[in-house]
Amino acid sequence: MLRLISLGIISALFFSSTFILNRAMSLAGGHWAWSASLRFLYLPVLLALILLVTRGFSALRQVWAVYRRHFFFWLTAGGIGFGVFYSLITFASGYAPGWIVATTWQTTILATPLVLFFFGKRVPVRGLLFTFLIFIGISLVNIEHLVRTDPSTMLAGALPVLISALAYPIGNQLVWEATQGGHTRRWLPVISDPIVQNPFGRVLLMTLGSLPFWLALLIITRPPAPSQGQMISTALVAVLSGVVATSLFLYARQQSQKPYELAAVDSTQAMEMVFSLAGEIVILGGALPGILGWAGVFVTVLGLAAYTLVQHADPV
Repeated sequence: MLRLISLGIISALFFSSTFILNRAMSLAGGHWAWSASLRFLYLPVLLALILLVTRGFSALRQVWAVYRRHFFFWLTAGGIGFGVFYSLITFASGYAPGWIVATTWQTTILATPLVLFFFGKRVPVRGLLFTFLIFIGISLVNIEHLVRTDPSTMLAGALPVLISALAYPIGNQLVWEATQGGHTRRWLPVISDPIVQNPFGRVLLMTLGSLPFWLALLIITRPPAPSQGQMISTALVAVLSGVVATSLFLYARQQSQKPYELAAVDSTQAMEMVFSLAGEIVILGGALPGILGWAGVFVTVLGLAAYTLVQHADPV
């Protein structure tokens, strides 16, 4: 159990690199469109190498066949779940410290029931009280940000994250619906190829699907050429968050045998906020939060941990 929790915490540490490095690139003058898109230009190469080493060249042929067969589906799922999600997260980094973005991002927990309801799923009622607790914590963090800045800056740092927190579960739920089968929606395909059950194969398919979104974003924004430092930083985000953190987290979940172990692993991701805050202070020389900020982080972590434990609780 301790080993699983440790793996989960380590994965949260690597996940937090996204918020810290995106903020660092923003402070250094790097355009947010490059910070977002470069990560997903690096990822296909990294994921393809992982599949090549672990599953062989046949896995790559399977991925390409599934991608071509359901091109418009992956274009939609990847564009929403990866494109809209990550572009808005990166945009917000120019207006709010990384730890505030990381905390606000936890609203994805609140958005998931709405997405499930939209897809006609039964919405779990257990733990709804704790989602209110999460909301209070996130509100406290953004109220402090408002006190330190102005309304327009606060909204520019919070509103895009709230939209991205909705886009991410929509993209993932689209893939779940299509790959689980049994649905009657004509606008969704049924994808039964075994490669989509492989976590890295699924992420690679969504990444490939998001590539037209990133191309369109760069054409629309026309950002100046990225610096060498920005290219290195986005490569680090791709490796640390997209490969290392994802691998550790998925491995810890796969090794969990009981619901309370899954709950423990999932709840460790609340540490992203803590690591983002520590990294911003130590690496970027950011200011310490005030009373409202500390209270918001504490309440959000508490709410996330309690919510996850209740959702995975063994039936009595």
